[in-house]
Formats: sequence, C-alpha cells, structure tokens
Amino acid sequence: MAATLRAAGCVFAEEEARLLVAEAGSPDQLDRMVRRRAGGLPLEQVLGWAWFCGLRIAVLPGVFVPRRRTELLAREAVRLAAQVSPEAPLTIVDLCCGSGALGAAVAANVQRPFDLYAADIDPAAIECARRNLASFGGRVYQGDLYDALPDALRGRINILIANVPYVPTEDIALLPAEARDHEPLVALDGGGDGLDVMRAVARGSAHWLAPGGHLLVEASERQQPEAMRIMADAGLSPRAVVDDEAEATAIVATRPWRVEPESRVKRVHGRDCAR
Repeated sequence: MAATLRAAGCVFAEEEARLLVAEAGSPDQLDRMVRRRAGGLPLEQVLGWAWFCGLRIAVLPGVFVPRRRTELLAREAVRLAAQVSPEAPLTIVDLCCGSGALGAAVAANVQRPFDLYAADIDPAAIECARRNLASFGGRVYQGDLYDALPDALRGRINILIANVPYVPTEDIALLPAEARDHEPLVALDGGGDGLDVMRAVARGSAHWLAPGGHLLVEASERQQPEAMRIMADAGLSPRAVVDDEAEATAIVATRPWRVEPESRVKRVHGRDCAR
C-alpha cells in the first residue's frame, strides 16, 4: 500500500498508509481509499477529515482543505476575543468559512459565552460547516459574502474572520494538482492580484463590525503591503502578524473607536491554538 502511494508521488506514503488503514472499515473500503488517494485526491478528502488546531474537521470531496498556516488566524482571533469586555456580548463570524474550520477552532478555545455565525457561497462547504459548527451552536448561511448574513448583525460583530481566496488568477495553474484539480476555484482565485475578494470584504466591514471590532484575513508575504493599504483605505486600523515558521501572514484590521495611530508589524511563533 505504501509503495502504491509512494509511486503516485505521496511524499509521506507510510504515514498516509497508516491513516488510511485506521479509517477504513473494510479491506474493500481501504482499497477504494488507496486508489482515490493514488489518483490525486487530497488525503483529507479521502479520509473525510483534516486536523486543524487539534480538532478533527469534516472535509467532503470538493471542499477547500484547511491549511496549517491558517491556524495563525485562529490564534489571533482567540486572543482578540479574550479582550472583549466580559460585560458585552461576543459575536464571532467566519466569512468565506469553507469547512468552518476557523469558526470551530475559535469556538473551541474561547472561554466565555459567544454567538457564532458562518457563511460561504459554496453548497458543499455549507454542508461541512454545519456539521463542524453544530456542537458550538454555530448558525451557517449560504450566500455571497455579507449578503448571506442576517441584517441584525450589522454593527455588532466583534471578531470577523474572512479567509478569502487570495491566489492571483494567473498563479492558479502553478498550484499543486491536489488543490488545482480537487478544490473549488471560488475558494482559491482572488482575481488579478489575488486581493479582489479582500477588497470587497474590507469595503463592507465598517457596516458590520462593532466599534473596536476586528477583521482578520490571510495573505501572502508579498501581498502584505497592499493588503494593509486596502484595510486602511476602508477606514480600518491594520497591523500584520507574521509567523515565520509557518510561513503565515495575517492582517488584523480594527474598526477604530476613534482615529488610531499607524499600523504595526508583529512577529509570532508557535502553532498551538489554545490561549
């Protein structure tokens, strides 16, 4: 089995073989799973789940697989949620939620009552998110960005996580085949410079964030300066959080209570999502 996976180009063939054996309910199912993996389907979609922030996140075929680097967004969201006054309600939204991995990771680590909402345009992602967020009381909506959210959330969101697609269109062809062929284009393609969806989210954020609320997005290192400008142009106060080890860059943009000073860059390390 490991030899079959290795011949198909799986770098960690032995480890993948162990996971497949543990997940398969019968020899026939194991054979089907090995053939699907050797055919190029992402391991997480073959298994039906992915590890993210220590959680087992359901991932259906055709749904974006959560990346380990995105755990940086979850850690920052948990940290910021802890700063919301305990006397005020805490509202968390996972926009462009995909499988709902970010919403689940934040919900699992926030140590106070909260309301959790999630939204995505893709029906398969919505099915996953509803499964992954059910135990946290998450409410999941299908639609295009803010159009999917209840109007009652306007001006009330404290933590708005939006892991928007940010791959430039011309770079899609350079992605690994697992992503290019088996994940939805809508979850990957961010337009000409990769930041079109981020611009739309930033423009609308002032109407949805509570005063002092935070918008968190992911970007590549080269996109960081432009992403910061996008947030500033939307009237938000941005800063970058960079995890060099994970090669992850997060932009945290805050709706000011008033005009705030210039943005900052902070570097962090570690992958544990717990506070």
